[in-house]
Amino acid sequence: CNLTSRCFFDEPVHVKVDGLSPHQKVELRSKLRDDKGVIFRASALVAADASGQVDLCRSPSLGGSYTGVESMGLFWAMVAETPHKVLHGDTGELLATETNERRFMTEGVRRISLGMKEGRIRGVLFLPPGQGPYPGVLDVYTLGGGISEVRASLLANKGFVVLALAYFGFQDLPRTVPKYFDLEYFEEAITFLRRQPQVQGPGIGILSISKSGDLALSMASFLSGISATAWINGSNANMVAPLHYKDLIIPSITPIVENITFSPSGILDIRDALPDPETEGNSGSVIPIERSSSRFLFAASEDDRNWNSCLFAQQAAARLRHHGKDNFEVVMYPRAGHFLEVPYMPHCPSGFHPAVGQVVVFGGEAKAHHQAQLDLWRRVQEFFRKHLDGNNTSQKATL
Repeated sequence: CNLTSRCFFDEPVHVKVDGLSPHQKVELRSKLRDDKGVIFRASALVAADASGQVDLCRSPSLGGSYTGVESMGLFWAMVAETPHKVLHGDTGELLATETNERRFMTEGVRRISLGMKEGRIRGVLFLPPGQGPYPGVLDVYTLGGGISEVRASLLANKGFVVLALAYFGFQDLPRTVPKYFDLEYFEEAITFLRRQPQVQGPGIGILSISKSGDLALSMASFLSGISATAWINGSNANMVAPLHYKDLIIPSITPIVENITFSPSGILDIRDALPDPETEGNSGSVIPIERSSSRFLFAASEDDRNWNSCLFAQQAAARLRHHGKDNFEVVMYPRAGHFLEVPYMPHCPSGFHPAVGQVVVFGGEAKAHHQAQLDLWRRVQEFFRKHLDGNNTSQKATL
């Protein structure tokens, strides 16, 4: 879409500037304020062509937040203003401003907030326009608490019924990280989603990231009705707190505090704090994914500093292969960090970690991270469309 129009957040924007002097150098700036009031900014120094036009599809940035030809560089290269950063006044002449409205829901998509009448589950259900039936996806986000509707709303635009599920820090759910994770809560959410008349069967998909990755593997291993599981920078073993399901308890892996280091910028680096899940003493925490008939997409970033997600993905794939299964695919992203989000979402190199209680480094180089997000968003949609076509079945695992 054009800069002067509306478009969806995961769509590219065509940025052009006309009426400049031939070969005039100008600084382009972008600014975004999120729903929590945090401001993100980016800039690019560019030179107009002989006709006095700048077109970011072909005009390279000579400096600023990125360099080279990057049509969406003013978006993916944004960084948040730090709380203690001193802002300096702008210098030079402001030539023009333009606003681009980036939307998350298309016309006709219904957003339904779940409450008491849906039982214990809390979240937001997104229904595409029309009667369907559509593929159903359960979207379970990170350990940050609350709820994120970004992925769910954008998938609904593309013809998926999506339940963005909260599991703490939302409405009347526990406010902080729970002492244990109750798999029966997630089972209720899966049952609710599968019963929606707009959802085609027989199975649904699960979209996970970070801590919710091992929750997704547990759902696929112990619960019925799951045909496709997308795991993004997660773990192959239960992390943070024990997992309870009926009479089953899967312990969580205990971190090795001595393995925590500091990044060159002085931020905690916890990548190696979690030991190898397959070493002696930790194997009881590994999720028995060989029980599952779900298809798996394992996506891991090679510069994930939250934990060693590449090792975890490789171990999960090896476990399935050892049990004679080929129901998986693995994709690795060089120089990408932990939080792989939807396209054009600004890179998050560090942030507050609720389990650690401090700011930690998440890794990644901005451009490579952006390219990984573009590729993964396409893969996730193709993965769900392929395996949620109504022809796949999921067997129920027995304890």
